Amino acid sequence: MNKNKPSIKTFGELKAAGIKTRSVRDEMRENLIEKIKTEAPVFAGIHGYEDSVLPEVQHAILARHSMNLLGLRGQAKTRIARGMIDLLDEWIPVVKGSELNDDPYAPLSVFAKNLVNEHGDETPITWMHRSERYVEKLATPDVTISDLIGDVDPIKAMNMKLDYADERVIHFGLIPRANRSIFVINELPDLQPRIQVALFNILQEGDIQIRGFQLRLPLDVAFVFTANPEDYTNRGAIITPLKDRIQSQILTHYPRSIEISGTITQQETRLTDEQRKAVVVPDLLSEMIERVAFEARESEFIDQKSGVSARLTISALETLVSTAELRMLQSRAPQTTARVSDMLGIIPAVAGKVELVYEGEQEGPRNVALHLLGKAIRTRFPQIFPNPETLKRKKQESPYDPIVEWFSTDHIELLASDDDQLYSEKLNSIGGLRELVDKYLPGTDNRELWMEFALHGLGEFNLLNKEVLDQAVSFSDLMDTIFSDDDED
Repeated sequence: MNKNKPSIKTFGELKAAGIKTRSVRDEMRENLIEKIKTEAPVFAGIHGYEDSVLPEVQHAILARHSMNLLGLRGQAKTRIARGMIDLLDEWIPVVKGSELNDDPYAPLSVFAKNLVNEHGDETPITWMHRSERYVEKLATPDVTISDLIGDVDPIKAMNMKLDYADERVIHFGLIPRANRSIFVINELPDLQPRIQVALFNILQEGDIQIRGFQLRLPLDVAFVFTANPEDYTNRGAIITPLKDRIQSQILTHYPRSIEISGTITQQETRLTDEQRKAVVVPDLLSEMIERVAFEARESEFIDQKSGVSARLTISALETLVSTAELRMLQSRAPQTTARVSDMLGIIPAVAGKVELVYEGEQEGPRNVALHLLGKAIRTRFPQIFPNPETLKRKKQESPYDPIVEWFSTDHIELLASDDDQLYSEKLNSIGGLRELVDKYLPGTDNRELWMEFALHGLGEFNLLNKEVLDQAVSFSDLMDTIFSDDDED
């Protein structure tokens, strides 16, 4: 089809131009083949599925199958479904005025059949863009058969003075109106079992029943369903006969590497141009956000059956930027760099994206989020600096002794409101900290970031006492804290 809307306006002109129509599944199959042959991108913006999910989706399309994308929340199921729009022809001819997007070569509705029979080659034609050929419905317990299939419309019967035995009194639902389109039902298990039963014949035989009407409507619909694994949800299940009629089931998954997860986060994060110019987010902090999600997917405090959505890292990065931006605005600075302590700002984004098990509920959402952040720091720290536990086990000299010794007589508190100058002065006042960073990260252009990260790492490895306050992080001598606790006891 041409990129611009065709100018053909009648059925006769359509036939004279030699334009043929094809089923929606044939469109998707043949357009996919063309993209593969020309090495054009397929499912652009989907990362981490190149060797797993996407080949299986392409297999289903080539086989002209309906499919069910099965996986936990935040695994790009809906995005994959929406990406299938690009596999449709850009424009298709439709009998003008038909509510079922009737193909002039094979009309379905009474209206279109009568129009073609009456006008023949003069039947008026309109053109439908592929963006209009995607219908998405979120399955909820209140969805009815009338919503999906249709019902008798008494008002239409009255206005048109039709008998209730006349097919024209039917008001068609979403699925018939999605004829020659892609129809997606999200969260299929949430659909009531009796409603799922109504999909049987549409998927297999192509006929529908509305009240007393038994209609043979060979609908041309490419069905795509999305669902969480049945045994992972208490809300419902896909009934076995319906599952049997869905031809391909494809399992999705979370990103398998920090790098892929970061690519997705950067792509999906919504920041203003002002934020991108004013707030610099170091690679370390971007990586730490991804590590928080990876730690969450293995945490004993979090319900793994519920999953940890990719939206966690997206929201976390947006919140990190806004945390640094607030400090910048309050200090009247034109620009700032995000800090490790700014990561405390992501706690609401993390706490709101996870489902806690009993042990997690006992800890509380905030403490679980802090625990995940701490584990992410603890995982990354030995990749940059010597592992304190290894040094202790091998009884080797520790490069952290000057820092620990400094804290034996002093402490430091990093406030969220500290401007860049004060922040730098506080960190550089700590004995041995700058030397540690210069030794293991020579020539780094963001020394203060790594100095603060070293403090957090020493806190996680219990060489320093780290205390998280509402708008500050305090570091002090570990032994003082132990003796202070003893005194209180």
